[in-house]
Amino acid sequence: MINKMSKTVVKNVAMVATVASLTGALSACVGSNAVTEKVMQFNLEVVDNRYARGGVNILLTPIYALTLAVDVVVFNSLEFWTGKNPLNGNPHIFDSDVETQYHLNNELDPSLHEAPLKPLTNVNTPEKSVQTVKVNPINEDTIDYDIVYTNGETAVLRGEKIGEEVKFSLNGEFVTMTSIDELEEYASNNVNQSTVGLN
Repeated sequence: MINKMSKTVVKNVAMVATVASLTGALSACVGSNAVTEKVMQFNLEVVDNRYARGGVNILLTPIYALTLAVDVVVFNSLEFWTGKNPLNGNPHIFDSDVETQYHLNNELDPSLHEAPLKPLTNVNTPEKSVQTVKVNPINEDTIDYDIVYTNGETAVLRGEKIGEEVKFSLNGEFVTMTSIDELEEYASNNVNQSTVGLN
């Protein structure tokens, strides 16, 4: 009897771990990278010469690593689960209407055709996109990203170090939590990839 119960517990734990890892894999990485897009826009607006822009790009490499980490952990995940990026209003790339090789939607429940959560924008207001993002360090454990939208609305994305984890909240509402090791590994990988791409 005890042996049967422990097998059931192990199965349940394995299922939860699988679902959690699939959730992370599904929602991260791919998206419109809205915060990084703003840094790229700044990169282009600093100077008009392509080689000087390349130099600015090299100087901004650590910033790009940080913004990509924020995009992947927070905004691309929100974009996947809500269907729209909360910063620029872009639909998720997985919702693109393109010619496909395999057609599954006809065989699936209609609820599986769209994102399960409502977008984080008010449906009654016109589409909005990010006008500016300002990095505002509060202390050694907290960084705010002050966001101003094109329609005048504002938001604050806060990253707060708590022990070995970083908690992200948008306007005081919890969004996600990740470990410092994961952020550093992701930032390190992207710095290395950016450097390789520049050679």
